[in-house]
Amino acid sequence: MTNSEDKSSIEDRRLFARIQLRIPLKFLDSSSGREGIAETVDISGNGVGIVTFITKENLTLNTKLELWIEIPDHHAPFYTSGEIVWSQILSDGALQRLGICLDNIDFIGLARALEINGI
Repeated sequence: MTNSEDKSSIEDRRLFARIQLRIPLKFLDSSSGREGIAETVDISGNGVGIVTFITKENLTLNTKLELWIEIPDHHAPFYTSGEIVWSQILSDGALQRLGICLDNIDFIGLARALEINGI
């Protein structure tokens, strides 16, 4: 199976469409206590793609993260948690892109994020 076939079969299994959305967020690595800032790339009902700066200690697969997504709707940040299921160093070498599978589907939080995007 080629990479494009792998990707299409993953896409076919998705329960929710991904919506491109750039929103700042804060994260906490539950095991190490490391805190950081990032930005969403896309979001869906059961996952979020983020980009963060590379540090001495890159985030790795299976790391549990707590996320506070800073939705600009004058309410508290949208809190969620999940696990890193894929990671990619971007071509500039300074950024890491991560795919996070969320622990719980939060439709109210998702609706807040989509509302600011006009969806």
